[in-house]
Amino acid sequence: MNAAALSASGSSAAAPATRARLLFINRSYWPDTEATGQLLTELCEDLASTGEFDVHVLCGQPNHVSIKGEQVDQDAVHHCGVTIHRARHLQFAKKSMAGKLLNLMSFTVAAWRTSARLPRPDIVVTETDPFFVGLLGRRLQKRLGCRFIAYLQDIYPDIAVACGKAREGFLIGRLRSALFGAYSKADRVVVLSRDMKRRCIANGVSDDRIEIIPNWSDVTALYPVKVNNAFRKEHGLEGKVVVMYSGNMGVPHLLEPILDAAEGLAGDESVVFYFVGGGVQKETLQASAERRRLSNVKFLPYQPKASLSQSLSAADIQIVSVKPGVISCLMPSKVYGVLAAGCAVLGIAPPDSELGEMIVEFRFGKVCDPASPSLCRDLVDAIQAIRELNDPSLAERGHRFVTENASRRSQVTRFHELLRSLVHSPAASFPLKTSSTR
Repeated sequence: MNAAALSASGSSAAAPATRARLLFINRSYWPDTEATGQLLTELCEDLASTGEFDVHVLCGQPNHVSIKGEQVDQDAVHHCGVTIHRARHLQFAKKSMAGKLLNLMSFTVAAWRTSARLPRPDIVVTETDPFFVGLLGRRLQKRLGCRFIAYLQDIYPDIAVACGKAREGFLIGRLRSALFGAYSKADRVVVLSRDMKRRCIANGVSDDRIEIIPNWSDVTALYPVKVNNAFRKEHGLEGKVVVMYSGNMGVPHLLEPILDAAEGLAGDESVVFYFVGGGVQKETLQASAERRRLSNVKFLPYQPKASLSQSLSAADIQIVSVKPGVISCLMPSKVYGVLAAGCAVLGIAPPDSELGEMIVEFRFGKVCDPASPSLCRDLVDAIQAIRELNDPSLAERGHRFVTENASRRSQVTRFHELLRSLVHSPAASFPLKTSSTR
């Protein structure tokens, strides 16, 4: 997206004579391929392109750098108008829970140290990779008098409890109190859905501090390819009904029931299931599919970004799934990508959640309740219903929805306007002190 387009679609306020300095803090950033890193990269580059902001990112080492290999230099690197500061931290294999925790904690410590030598920001924006950095954002707000935005891609520790990875107790209670204490003092808390907003309010964050800005899909880079689809040709899928789960097979996602549905449809040779991507559940799912001898289930690695339009569009039905109790802690960003690719959506989500209501209201798919005791049967019925309907307007409505409501341009513009309001508003928690020094 170019600066002219963003400025034309944004607020009418005049650009400031002195650029406000923004500091985004998140472990993942370009060139990482993780969803949060990609989205943050797009946001920062688009904001930098306006010329209104001096955009800095404090991030971790790229994922392809091994702990045994040479780490990227900490000195500032400029990329697409953004100044990148990389903290040195541990990088153990993510398959180990202990290693993953050490990675996150070491990045947090490194980020605190690195932030002390950076130029003073006017606005600091912390994401949740890792969730500890929200405490750093609050510290910088108090120490430097800068504005603080807590940008929550997910809500910890609640999501860990909902996924069964942590138990309620003294330590979890103290962590929740510390994090929401920081969020309640932020100038703004940005969340992705109404469900997440309600959880924040229940934990003491004032309603008037919360902004809902959903994630997005770049509809100029991700689009339907239904004719002469290279992915379908490569994998011999002509004449097949393709049901796909594409993306991170992480802990919050309810995936085993998809194999149950595949087993229920094993006698129908025209239907095939594809799991495309990676994550901690992938090996378990592969082993389960092999044990059940599900020849109608295939697994593939993450596809190159340049090929995503082909791979996502190859599906007749794309599945978006969350475990019960998780939907108020996150909003699966994959839904916007599959809609941009022109696919009908099968949502495994509570019907009264924003995701469930969105699918029903805008009529681009079916919803199955993850808490239903007949979930397998429900999934089979939903797949058959979408298949028998054979209605291209499902995908067309979905593509129109994301173009009008969740495009990269529209969501970056909303963030742009939020930043402008903090720069110009006299009613912030702390006075803005635009300067070139700390």
